Amino acid sequence: MEGKAAYVRHAFSAIADTYDLLNTLLSLNRDKYWRKFAVSKTDLKRGEAALDVATGTGKLAIELTKRAGERGKVVGIDFCGRMLYKAKNRKKNIELMLATSESLPFPDNTFDCATIGFALRNVADIKKTLQEITRVVKPGRKVVCLEFARPPHQLFQKIYRFSLFAILPVIGGLISRQKEVYAYLPRSIMEFPAPEEVKQLIEGVGLKDVQFYPLTWGIVTVHVGTKG
Repeated sequence: MEGKAAYVRHAFSAIADTYDLLNTLLSLNRDKYWRKFAVSKTDLKRGEAALDVATGTGKLAIELTKRAGERGKVVGIDFCGRMLYKAKNRKKNIELMLATSESLPFPDNTFDCATIGFALRNVADIKKTLQEITRVVKPGRKVVCLEFARPPHQLFQKIYRFSLFAILPVIGGLISRQKEVYAYLPRSIMEFPAPEEVKQLIEGVGLKDVQFYPLTWGIVTVHVGTKG
């Protein structure tokens, strides 16, 4: 697990400068809609507090600030300092902290919602991450996970797989000069549990009424659970 954590930290440090550009290009600009949809499922209200785990360059956290408003509080944590540096330069009213998802530096029942976007497949310990996120959310409030998935339709899945393994590394490598990282990312997507399995993992840490929403032909999924 430590080996994976070290690799992921190094990988995302290497692509921090081009991460947002490539996400927009490779998603055909759909990533904006995915984040907006995910935040719409948080039930976050103005003046409330939200946590974005593995915030990266802060784009999901920024979407949370639109709902929390000026009197609200949004905290973003990440274990990659280079990504946090990019987030800091983007938005001033998000509190950013260097921390791991498996050991969140907050008391129990602190936040009115928590999100994790495109990161659960990259953490060293999925179960521990979900347990920690659940711990710091207040009872009755939402935990939302936005993540890539394998499309259910077989034909589209073949096209998707070809795009991931044949096109993504080339484009990602050309722009970021980090072809190895963009070879890892497709593997991480294909090896990640299916949405039904992720639902079971989320239920396993005590979240209730877990639902998931496939978006854009199933290439991403938003999972939503409520803390009992």
